[in-house]
Amino acid sequence: MLTTPPPALLPVYATFPLRAVSGHGSWLVDEDGHEWLDAYGGHAVATCGHSHPDVVAAIADQAARLLFYSTAVPHANRERLADALIARAPKPLAKVFFCNSGAEANENMLMLARRKTKRSGVVSLLGGWHGRTAATLACTDGAKYEASARRAGMPLSRKVALNDLEALTAAVDDTIAAILIEPVQGFNGARSCTAEFLGHARRLADDHGAKLLFDEVQCGTGRLGTFTAAELFGVSPDALSMAKGLAAGLPIGAVLVADSLVDDIALGDLGSTFGGGPVPCAAALANLDVIDREGLLANTRDVGGTLACHCAGLEAVQAVHGRGFLLGLELDRPARDVQAALWEQRVLTGTSTDANTLRLLPPLSFSADEAELLFQAIAKVLA
Repeated sequence: MLTTPPPALLPVYATFPLRAVSGHGSWLVDEDGHEWLDAYGGHAVATCGHSHPDVVAAIADQAARLLFYSTAVPHANRERLADALIARAPKPLAKVFFCNSGAEANENMLMLARRKTKRSGVVSLLGGWHGRTAATLACTDGAKYEASARRAGMPLSRKVALNDLEALTAAVDDTIAAILIEPVQGFNGARSCTAEFLGHARRLADDHGAKLLFDEVQCGTGRLGTFTAAELFGVSPDALSMAKGLAAGLPIGAVLVADSLVDDIALGDLGSTFGGGPVPCAAALANLDVIDREGLLANTRDVGGTLACHCAGLEAVQAVHGRGFLLGLELDRPARDVQAALWEQRVLTGTSTDANTLRLLPPLSFSADEAELLFQAIAKVLA
């Protein structure tokens, strides 16, 4: 059963049936000392596992020297992280703006596209999830989110079906500022765009003077087995957003942009008091170093691919969506029932907006042995 929040907290979150007191690698430890296999990663945040010692040391060291100063003061960590992200990003992405969350990154990315094109229209996808700020709610699929956007006075995006080339062509015209796409839709159960669809979006944006924006908040930072989803699909956007797993557990967001989108940017056009603070940037730099040194991109491809193949062989699994460690198991039964049964084995997984899709988002450090434990638990529940 989902747990009930204490009286002082607003009851807005569905929570798992444990109270975590510590974590290590792919495991959480509850108040009774029981270990739980974490195949959810705190919404795809625990990139290199829980409390990786190198990330913890980097946080402690930076906090001891300078905990915080606002963006009014330059800081080496911010500059080093920007350089590290651009070095890993596809061309023509060349500049970075730091903020605090995925929704904030997407909001600023949309703002840049509207500012540059002097248009307001946006095309997004059915099943897409982009955040809970005013502009991102207008692009997120779902009646309650669109109602919230209307109350905030935001025009709704034109939404088209995933991989529907004709619908996308019809939706994009000379009033559109941006095409906003998750290359792999996280909350919708790891549904993937095709390379053909993303390439078509790139051409339409170019033909109509619009900007192609990739929301990589969940599918980026190595989760698909490449550092960016853009690299995996071979399509370069005008901007992409990152957050969740970037700092291995500390809040951070980033917008990576092409020079052509910001060649006329001026002081005060964007801003964030906490954006690119010393401690989150130190955590992110350590996280990137762990990803490289421990070969976590290759691990994600290899172990994630094996896990997907094994799960696809289960009779109750109708399809396996996604890549790497962003997987959606489309089942022949409600995913929430399977999730609850896995809790009985102390295994954490996620659900999605598709009622029959179970979502798997383990750390990129998830080992072959841990993947086998997860597979056996899923097979037992589905038998």
